[in-house]
Amino acid sequence: MATPPPAPANPLAPAWLDVPADANALDPALWPASARRTADGELEIGGVTVSDLTARFGTPVYVVDETDARSRAAGIRTVFETEFSRIGTTARIYYAGKAFLSTQIARWMSEEGLGIDVASGGELAVAVAAGIDPARLGFHGNNKSLAEIDEAVRRGIGTIVIDSAVEIARVADAAERHGAVQAVRLRVNSGVHAHTHDYLATAHEDQKFGITLDDAPALVAAIRSHPSLRFLGLHGHIGSQIFGADGFAEAAGRLLTVHARLLEGGPVPELNLGGGFGIAYTSADTPTPIGELAAQIADSVAAACAARGIPVPVVAFEPGRAIIGPAGITLYEVGTTKPVAVGGASRLYVSVDGGMSDNARPALYGADYSARLANRVTDAAPSLVRVVGKHCESGDIVVDADYLPGDVQPGDLLAVPATGAYCWSLSSNYNYLGRPPVVSVANGAATLLIRGESIADLLARDTGAAATSTGNLNGSIG
Repeated sequence: MATPPPAPANPLAPAWLDVPADANALDPALWPASARRTADGELEIGGVTVSDLTARFGTPVYVVDETDARSRAAGIRTVFETEFSRIGTTARIYYAGKAFLSTQIARWMSEEGLGIDVASGGELAVAVAAGIDPARLGFHGNNKSLAEIDEAVRRGIGTIVIDSAVEIARVADAAERHGAVQAVRLRVNSGVHAHTHDYLATAHEDQKFGITLDDAPALVAAIRSHPSLRFLGLHGHIGSQIFGADGFAEAAGRLLTVHARLLEGGPVPELNLGGGFGIAYTSADTPTPIGELAAQIADSVAAACAARGIPVPVVAFEPGRAIIGPAGITLYEVGTTKPVAVGGASRLYVSVDGGMSDNARPALYGADYSARLANRVTDAAPSLVRVVGKHCESGDIVVDADYLPGDVQPGDLLAVPATGAYCWSLSSNYNYLGRPPVVSVANGAATLLIRGESIADLLARDTGAAATSTGNLNGSIG
């Protein structure tokens, strides 16, 4: 197939979006490592074609490349361990379960040597059901219930992140009841907020998580006053989808200033710098390579400790998106297409059989995604498209702007990359659509991780509905 000549840019396209030389090409920065086109032009992930996946599981369907996810987890653990060993300490990596958690995902992460962070009793239950040693879990949250705290302590959870003064007595009481000494971290606000390549440093952060650095010494003293608690160190989180190490360096310096003061009252073996490492969602995104990021953060921590005359503590991190995000794609079927004229230009609206119920991020955050035809290739000239869902909202946008072959048509399969993180975990039943199934692929085989929801599943929760099957009108099968 001949490569079509470059098309002129559409004036409705955002400035960052270039017209592709080939609207069928897969940017390796956006797709799982196994993504390829077959000789027939069909998209294949993990050795499984999209036609095989959709024939078995329907659309929409989330697809996760197991090998890619495992490789990213192991790679992050290895580079951070290597770089922090270089400065005389160790690094601990926890997978942030909020990005996407299932029992199989939890097992993958554990088998690759990572701990897991949970943020609710439900996420804790998933990790326990997966057979993960509770000692390798951390528990986050600004409003953990008494029942959640009790269950976590009873299970022997590794660490609980104290988020407010109120929680100190609650965790101490639970630990005393269960005859345990519970390890805890204290979440603090460094005043550093980072997003993509920018960061802002202020005196205080106006947000629901954590306490101020100024209040930390008094709260640590309160923690240390309880024999049933063991203080591990401070915990900070500066944001998400971060490109570059400058924000982490600034936050580490601020936390280590307080860390040094806390050493006067007892041991402070750890420092947790959170997660938030960015990934590419579009061809315009240029996240910092993880090895470079690890080296720069290690150097900044070493320099900050040397300047304060303190030993380098164990340093912990909590990546989620950087591991599971690029390993996942979502497959949709095109239902309708509609050219819409705006001024003297036009964009093609491509409607798919999912939308904001399976990917809320564009509606919530204005997040940008990319798309490609999955079932075929074509030499049609690139056309500016907006991929939209089937919900009763004008903001129901899946991909705000990308170029697809201009002959995209009803019945085509569309693939959206980098949907492994925060898509299934934020999914909903808006307009009574069932949440799609999640499938893993590896070595030519597909495995159902999470069953999709049918309308019958949704009606089963409605106490006024007749206990009859209505079939499956939304394509979520499996």
